Amino acid sequence: MTFTTRTGKPLPASLTRSAQTAASDAMSRREFMATACTFGASAATAYAMMGLPTPAEAASHAQMGGTVRIQQEIVTMRDPRKFDFNSLATYTRGWLEYLVQYNSDGSFSPVLLESWDISEDAKTYTLRLRKGVTWNNGDPFTASDVAFNIERFADGTAEANAMALKFAVLQDPQTQMLMEGTVEIVDDHTVVLNLPRPDISLIAGLADYPAAIVHPSFTEDDMLTNPIGTGPYLPETYEVGVSASLVRNADHTWWNAGNGAWMDRIEMIDFGSDPASHFAAAEADEYDVAYDTEGDYITAFEALDDWTKHTVNTAAAVLARTNQLAEEGGKQPYADVRVRRALALAVDNATILELAYSGLGALGENHHVAPVHPDYADIGAPVRDVDAAMALLEEAGMADYEFELISLDAAFWKSTGDAIAGQLRDAGLNVRRTVYPSNTFWNDWAKYPFSITNWNHRPLGIQTYALAYKSGVSWNETGFANAEFDALVDEAMSIADPDERRKIMAKLEQIMVDEGVIIQPYWRGLANFTKSNLKGAEIHISQELYPQYMYWEA
Repeated sequence: MTFTTRTGKPLPASLTRSAQTAASDAMSRREFMATACTFGASAATAYAMMGLPTPAEAASHAQMGGTVRIQQEIVTMRDPRKFDFNSLATYTRGWLEYLVQYNSDGSFSPVLLESWDISEDAKTYTLRLRKGVTWNNGDPFTASDVAFNIERFADGTAEANAMALKFAVLQDPQTQMLMEGTVEIVDDHTVVLNLPRPDISLIAGLADYPAAIVHPSFTEDDMLTNPIGTGPYLPETYEVGVSASLVRNADHTWWNAGNGAWMDRIEMIDFGSDPASHFAAAEADEYDVAYDTEGDYITAFEALDDWTKHTVNTAAAVLARTNQLAEEGGKQPYADVRVRRALALAVDNATILELAYSGLGALGENHHVAPVHPDYADIGAPVRDVDAAMALLEEAGMADYEFELISLDAAFWKSTGDAIAGQLRDAGLNVRRTVYPSNTFWNDWAKYPFSITNWNHRPLGIQTYALAYKSGVSWNETGFANAEFDALVDEAMSIADPDERRKIMAKLEQIMVDEGVIIQPYWRGLANFTKSNLKGAEIHISQELYPQYMYWEA
């Protein structure tokens, strides 16, 4: 049997060959779903290729109407392409939609796109828009709107544009703006992206939470007072640090009516950063969805009546990284690979996972590619070797150096920093701990010499390498610059077949370990709790919430 994309184009033979293995293995299934859907297969086709039933969607027992209350941070609103908190997107999803959605099973679903195709050389993307979609001001949604947004995404001159790195392949290297000829409008419902070099990550980039699609008239200043979008809700209130609300847009016919937007109203409440206050509010029945739940509070929530626990393994990471360019006392202590390797050798990752995160997650391997990534290569787990660590420090003349480890003063940031510092001290290193409140820490997060940071889940491991570890990229907080690594990243970005890409990934992962770029002790397992009769608010692998899919079970 021949399987095709949504537009009838045959899928690569390599996908058909891997479908049988994927059907019987959860990790292979995630890999297969991600790859098949990236190439334009529907989720239904991907499951059919594996001989498995399509996961059940919201059924007739969804109750129309009602209100859902979500516990989450309410931070200062901004242009979606500048989003740096998932909670911002939870709110704007009410009226701002996406071209593509990333799902916890590894698949990508079309939203404002109907389908897409990628050429075998990963240099030509054909995006086909869903017909019949209108903006809530009555304008038709067309290819020119998509072109406008892609130009916004690729604008490297826009301050704090989180999308610019993801769409760097479309940038003119001189102007850092969209390169002429890369976006071609074929007709009102077709856009072709002509890439100057291969890049397999653009569909994943379009699904990222800062990739919300805005109207050509969009301005950051009036985005809440003039909320033009394609979605079913409108913003009602937004008070930073307090609460926010969305209400159904009675004057707009949503293109996806009948498949979502069951709630009349969505409320989001900020109970502060202390998980004790989150739990107390749950006990008092002050909300229905916990954004996330950690540590001992998981056990506490499990004891509550009428709440349901949801968990997912992710590629969200907490890591200790050195900055190879940072100076301390007139020198760059972390420019020496012996020092970086010594720090990694002095830490047992399994101990950090247990002490800092109560074992909820998976062991990290100090290279920032996770087992849930379709391009993960197993190069073996790191082994703690205190003697080797101290020998390297002696050789580098750093055995008596005082290492300062900086972190936030709360949650897993602090507990991970404390646990790593304890391991380093047990190995014989002199370590000072410094903790900062959030409003101080994030001001200089990329400049600290030695600190704890976290990275969100991304669908592909190669995305993280391109965003965080290539020489000179704006999110490179390690100061790592390696020409061989950069060349291998570019090569991996051109390879669609995960089996072939994995060969390159193994080399990249080994460079990360050999260079001691990071100590990455664990991958975060995520958990949240919802009222038991509430559906559609389960923890997402990217820690996203979709108000339009939440409903009370009738």
